[in-house]
Amino acid sequence: MSNKRQQDPAIYDHSQLDSTIKHSRLYNEDLAPLPPNERTWGWFSIFNVWSNDIQSLFGYTLAASLFLSYGLSGWWVMAAIICAGFIVMLMVNLTGKPSVKYGIPFPVLIRASLGVNGANLPAVLRAIIGIFWYGVQTYFASTAVAILLTLIIGGSDATLLGLNSTAWIAFIIVWLFQIMLFWAGIEPIKHFLNWAGPLVYVVMVVLMGMIWYQSGSQLLPAISSIFTNNSDYDGNQFQAFTAIVGTMVAYFAAVVINFGDFSRFLRSERDMKLGNLIGLPVNMFFFSFIALVITAGTLVIFGEALTNPSDIVERVDALPLTIIAALTFFAATVGINMVANFIPPAYDLANLFPKHISFRKGGLITAIIAFFVGGLWLSFISKIGIVGFVNAIGAVIAPFFGILVVDYYLIKRQHIDMNDLFSDKPTGAYYYYKGWNIRGLIAFAVGAIFSIATILVPVLTKLEGYGFLMGAAIGGIVYWLLMRPYAVSADAIVKR
Repeated sequence: MSNKRQQDPAIYDHSQLDSTIKHSRLYNEDLAPLPPNERTWGWFSIFNVWSNDIQSLFGYTLAASLFLSYGLSGWWVMAAIICAGFIVMLMVNLTGKPSVKYGIPFPVLIRASLGVNGANLPAVLRAIIGIFWYGVQTYFASTAVAILLTLIIGGSDATLLGLNSTAWIAFIIVWLFQIMLFWAGIEPIKHFLNWAGPLVYVVMVVLMGMIWYQSGSQLLPAISSIFTNNSDYDGNQFQAFTAIVGTMVAYFAAVVINFGDFSRFLRSERDMKLGNLIGLPVNMFFFSFIALVITAGTLVIFGEALTNPSDIVERVDALPLTIIAALTFFAATVGINMVANFIPPAYDLANLFPKHISFRKGGLITAIIAFFVGGLWLSFISKIGIVGFVNAIGAVIAPFFGILVVDYYLIKRQHIDMNDLFSDKPTGAYYYYKGWNIRGLIAFAVGAIFSIATILVPVLTKLEGYGFLMGAAIGGIVYWLLMRPYAVSADAIVKR
């Protein structure tokens, strides 16, 4: 089977690799191209990556807040979330394809467009974002564990940074558990995701059923009107719809950029596309419907919107459900934290000093810094506001999507010299100017300034939610204009 895959023209022939690249300062075993016979992920693994991402506690809280923030009917908010799912699916199919072909992670792939040294800029920014998300998700996962601990040992009144002693114990337990799971390796993480994702759906459906039953005949009529009465948004309906789409796309921004960190483990491009189809638009249809019913139901039953599933479970008087739900929410949030917020920074930090920082060392650095982020989330970071926080993060790295896609498909025409990706010699194809592609940096700066301005500049706040998409488009267009004279010709590809 492995020989057949190596002969497939869609997969890079690893026999072309020069053995001398192993001595380069840019090389280590974790960053090296993964040969076809070492790839074990199929479409179900990718489906569960998205299942855990979408169904994490933070993902649910974001979706629930969108129902409440824009004054739209619940059905229209649901449609906007599904629309975002299709957009993200198309984007990750583009960023994931080169890593399926070559078996390389994101920080190595982007060396082709920003230079062998310049790739450290997106790697560092992506690592910072991943570490922040890792800390935040660790806090959210700990809220589920705190429910269980409160049942066992009770709570306490004394708090530190907004968390009582039980909450701090839960936070530390989750933090340590994630380190141990990460240390076990990719395969155990994959198996963890494969059971955590489906189990979350079961619990969420049960919770939805209980909320629906308690709401009775008031629920469905409320969905069309109840959210319009709980919002201060002053834009029109079209602006609200597109802002929700943009915000949901921005939520997935970090994973969109570095999807190659996961697609490199896939057996084929077909597995990637099928996993993305079922895991994103199809998955988000069911998820957004569940979030819609539960959020509306909490308004009907409790008179207030509860956006954290852990809070909802606490209010529902069913001890068995409380225990099972707490364990399930914990598993789902830990799962996506592994994939979206632990693995990428580990690769990115390893890319800074490949000979000194391994994948595992990068993971430990990530965990240590994220501990302080998660500890400060409730008392400080969350005060920024969830939607604005997501949009700001997406805006920073937006241009890298456009640069990566334009470079690979229009400039390099889907052909990369793998040996030069690991070469720090001035004669290397991706050395550019002292290892930096100045044109790529200019494209990033132009796109980033504009996308961040949509959040920080008052006159541009009407573009709220569009920062990632606009920054990506501008970064890609500027890169194409600057790099067009250096595009690989069709004749050069044939000669290769």
